[in-house]
Amino acid sequence: MANASLRKRIWGWFFFDWASQPYNTLLITFIFAPYIKELVGDGTAAQSAWGFGIGTAGLVIAILAPVLGALADTGGNRMRWIWLFSMMYVVGAGGLWFAAPGDFNLILILTFFAIGMIGMEFSTTFTNSMLPDLGTPEEIGRISGNGWAFGYVGGLIALVIMLLFFADNATTGRTLIGLEPAFGLDPAAHEGTRFVGPLVAIWFAVFMIPFFLFVKEPKRPRAPKGAVKLAVGDLGTTLKRLPQDRSLFAFLGSAMFYRDALNGMYAFGGIYAAGVLGWSVQNVGIFGIIAIIAGALAAWLGGMADSRFGPKPVIVACILALTTVGVAIVLISRETMFGVPLPEGSALPDIAFYVIGAIIGAAGGVIQSASRTMMVRQANPARMTEAFGLYALAGKATSFLAPLLIGVTTYVTGSQQLGVSPVIGLFLIGLVLLVWVNPHGKRAVT
Repeated sequence: MANASLRKRIWGWFFFDWASQPYNTLLITFIFAPYIKELVGDGTAAQSAWGFGIGTAGLVIAILAPVLGALADTGGNRMRWIWLFSMMYVVGAGGLWFAAPGDFNLILILTFFAIGMIGMEFSTTFTNSMLPDLGTPEEIGRISGNGWAFGYVGGLIALVIMLLFFADNATTGRTLIGLEPAFGLDPAAHEGTRFVGPLVAIWFAVFMIPFFLFVKEPKRPRAPKGAVKLAVGDLGTTLKRLPQDRSLFAFLGSAMFYRDALNGMYAFGGIYAAGVLGWSVQNVGIFGIIAIIAGALAAWLGGMADSRFGPKPVIVACILALTTVGVAIVLISRETMFGVPLPEGSALPDIAFYVIGAIIGAAGGVIQSASRTMMVRQANPARMTEAFGLYALAGKATSFLAPLLIGVTTYVTGSQQLGVSPVIGLFLIGLVLLVWVNPHGKRAVT
């Protein structure tokens, strides 16, 4: 009975990844971001506005995530917080429906987007902190990998549904397979594409039901009076002591750089392919599907490798793979590959970029899954939610760095290819900092 109950809890926890992944896949990367560019018209202005929206949300997350984590560990109820941030997710995503052409309030839309993104990130912080309760230290790597793979599958299915039945082409008004948008949505008003917001909101609301049904927390005492002040004080003490915990400090620093580099690859991959290779939206969509499928398969396999070898060697292998990909991106264009001239019309650059997309998807999924396993090992078991708040902070503290370096390098060199080269340096900094990370973390001293 206990095993059956635990299995239900694990599957309920998996469903959070399934429910939440479409915010990243459909809104941040493949559907809504290009739509914003289409609405604004000017690519530079659209990218600046998009960066401001994501940056503002990231700043709020960076400031509040550790405080909320500390508050939950001090005596708060994690499920109560997850309910709150789930509602923010749904409201923020659903509000993107109002991004109508001709009557477009950019500030309002970016506000909705930021609300949804904050809801997604904070609910992720609290659900990640539940990982240690789902299995033994030897099992959580596999559990984390399976959850990440399950989430990728959810994102893939949501993306395919959106491309086949809703997202309308700006020229023809039809979907990827030539259909009119479902439910009679008006392509002249881009209702098919705008439906991405409500679709993501509905998807999350429906698939969070198993999470709330099956994931239960033991009853905890009410938060003491003055819990916020106590939580902030505890957080301050944790931050002061953080440099004394060399392994945790080094891991957070390493993750800060390699996660920023990975996010830079995600954010600029489509733009790079369109500019350097002249890809259409359909090509970018196929690129995304390949990356997601590779990510799901690799996250599942990576979870098993994590359980067998531990998260540190898995993270190192992923950083090396992503660094190699970064070098390859710089050396591939429509005219040449690795310095070798290509005949006009050669398909080799396209094939190479599809392979690159698969590697980015695979290594990106594995490194994020293994990173949360490593965070469990490094963190104080009694303050796990606070630790994942710090982990969220590390992921957002320098979120501006990769986009800024790519933008400046592109401007200075006048080359999109050389412009993405800073991600190579960021990956290498993350790799060097891993030298000081104890692969067993807190388990090494217990």
